[in-house]
Amino acid sequence: MKAAVTAKDVARLAGVSQSSVSRVFFDGAKVSEKTRNKVMAAAEELGYRPNEFARSLITNRTRIIGLVMKGVQNPFYPQVLKQFTTAFKKWGYSVLFVHTNHDEIETDDVEMLLNYNVAGVVITDAELSLQVAEEFRVNQIPVVFFNRKLDTDEFYSVCCNNFEASRKVAEYLIDKGAEDMVYIAGNANTSTSRERQKGFFEVLDKRNVDYRKYASDYTYEGGYKTAVQIVEGKQLPDAFFVANDIMALGVLDALAKHGVAVPAETKVVGFDNIEMAGWSSYGLTTWEQPIEKMVAETVGYLLKEIEAYTGLAQAVEVDGSLVERRTT
Repeated sequence: MKAAVTAKDVARLAGVSQSSVSRVFFDGAKVSEKTRNKVMAAAEELGYRPNEFARSLITNRTRIIGLVMKGVQNPFYPQVLKQFTTAFKKWGYSVLFVHTNHDEIETDDVEMLLNYNVAGVVITDAELSLQVAEEFRVNQIPVVFFNRKLDTDEFYSVCCNNFEASRKVAEYLIDKGAEDMVYIAGNANTSTSRERQKGFFEVLDKRNVDYRKYASDYTYEGGYKTAVQIVEGKQLPDAFFVANDIMALGVLDALAKHGVAVPAETKVVGFDNIEMAGWSSYGLTTWEQPIEKMVAETVGYLLKEIEAYTGLAQAVEVDGSLVERRTT
């Protein structure tokens, strides 16, 4: 088995000290152009790659970003994961994906992130206790809550402007002639569902439009079962506003199975604009979350905090837009 090439091997071939090799591969270290060229030529000839993990033990920093995600069954989040992985890669960072089965991040998850000495953490759809948050603060590891609007001002968060988005959806459906609407909510403990409900109901109340709310769970099955309940109860509304796209697709399939014509008999609007929403079999009208802008905002903040930690806490909301398709 071929022995791994070391920095000492590179130094010997380049005719420089081992510390010079280390400086060449350490961001920000001062080294002459002549020495750099010698080291890089020797490294290329020997096929040398610096040991990032060993370096992190010395510098107490890695180029790894922890990404905690719970709702992998929702197609929105794999799209988010892809965007983050691509964005961080451009800056030389890798993503450590942590899947949690619980609403709140578990101790084991936190231990994994700390053991890998991650440079920053993105939390997409899980909660973080104050005790756990303190662990990250003590270690000066910046944390961003993505697609969440927090009740506290202690953390940085980035999300779509859900309140204004749902207000515009309500106005849109009223303009389409809807006089009786149904809102199918997601998990009650999420800010996304609460904000979407708040904005939607505010407009309907002001315009004296009748509406009903049904609680669901952000899943395809949840949307499907809720729609079946409504249709079989002979309570079909003029329009459905569904808290996310994957539930809305469940609603559409349930309506189709029961022979309800969309948009002739009822209209359906989702939220997120996942790829399946645009499939010809669905053609779902939806509110598009500006994932690229949200990811760029998150990455920008983390890179600044990694460079010089400040603990800055701020709630950033990004505007999305309506994507009109055949369901309305």
